[in-house]
Amino acid sequence: MKDSSPASALCWLFASERGAADRLLPRWIFLRALGLIYYSAFFSLVFQIKGLIGPHGILPANEYLQAVAEQFGRTGHWYVPTLLWFSRSSHMLTGICWAGMIASVLLVLNFWPRGMLAICFVCFLSFVSAAQDFSAYQSDGMLLEAGFIAMFFAPRGWRPGWEKTSPPSRASWFLLVWECFRIYFESGVAKIVGGDPEWRNFTALDEYYQNGPLPTWIGWYMQHWPHWFHAVTAFGTLALELGLAWMMFLPRSFRILCFCILTPWQFGIILSANYTFLNYLVLVLGFLLLDDKFLRRLLPQRWRREFVESQEAKPIAEANPQKDWRDMLRPRWTAVKLAVTTVMLTWIFYATLAEMVWMVKPVGLPTVPVSVLEPFRIANRYGLFAMMTRGRYEIEFQGSEDGQTWLVYPFRFKPQDPAKPPG
Repeated sequence: MKDSSPASALCWLFASERGAADRLLPRWIFLRALGLIYYSAFFSLVFQIKGLIGPHGILPANEYLQAVAEQFGRTGHWYVPTLLWFSRSSHMLTGICWAGMIASVLLVLNFWPRGMLAICFVCFLSFVSAAQDFSAYQSDGMLLEAGFIAMFFAPRGWRPGWEKTSPPSRASWFLLVWECFRIYFESGVAKIVGGDPEWRNFTALDEYYQNGPLPTWIGWYMQHWPHWFHAVTAFGTLALELGLAWMMFLPRSFRILCFCILTPWQFGIILSANYTFLNYLVLVLGFLLLDDKFLRRLLPQRWRREFVESQEAKPIAEANPQKDWRDMLRPRWTAVKLAVTTVMLTWIFYATLAEMVWMVKPVGLPTVPVSVLEPFRIANRYGLFAMMTRGRYEIEFQGSEDGQTWLVYPFRFKPQDPAKPPG
């Protein structure tokens, strides 16, 4: 007889021991990709962070944190959660980046995933919280939200492998898919309620490719395609974000179809412009729509055999096992973990749901649970391209040897001459 008690329902939803056993391959792919995304973020920062928020940077973190401490006192540590409270030196800044890079590599190598995710999250949050104007990008919140939830999604252990004994909890899997859905759907809502007539007139993409950040040479050619192409893709964007995204919550065949449509769409964006890791993160979140049955067929033969054997292997039972103090504490520790997981994941779901509802209608929902999480950027509102950029200014550097004839210094990959593709 199936147990239908509330405690059993909570375990089924939030406990990894009773998690979704058919999501091991999507989890493995997602966590390796998340490690690579974290690495790309820290690798980029290690060369820039001193110039951005260092002691002699553009927006020094030291001055910012001093102002926060003067205004809020010790509560400023909550409003600006960062390791830079301990030190704002250049060594500390680069140390945070290197710690994040090392942890992200170890995450890719599947070494203690939960611990490495925690280190990556703390290091990246430390930068984002102190970066001021340099952390106003939605992609930073996307990575922090996905990275935090992934700590509950990852398997336990030092070298877990596929870890069939610690499958992903259903609640953590749902919240990651929920984040993927919100990125699409809330962006579609923002385009409608944002008031930009270009989306309603299907002209939003007419100038998009040349006004995007660091457009590629492919984007340069796409900019010169006829208006009907841009109108069709503008309509397709709205249809995908407001309609097709709901397929993520339908049965398996619909989720697979949704993945097969979203993935080429993201590749098209990646090939035409550079949004750093934003589209790569959305891309890998889409892999969570798949299951082991679908992905197993795509594995190399050796990996497929290894995966099947790991699923069929059974632990050898011990005769008259001797209980020690760890066995005595394990039930209590499991109960504490379940309670913390339940509270945190439910809290994030409420905060993100409230943010989404408020985009459409200012309903009188409690705001305190939402505002408490705001400093940590783990429950965000998204709205990409609500207002389209109608033009962009580019700085052109020129030099002259005689003060009469001036020559342009071209920068590789930087858009300059509108008549030539970048790169």
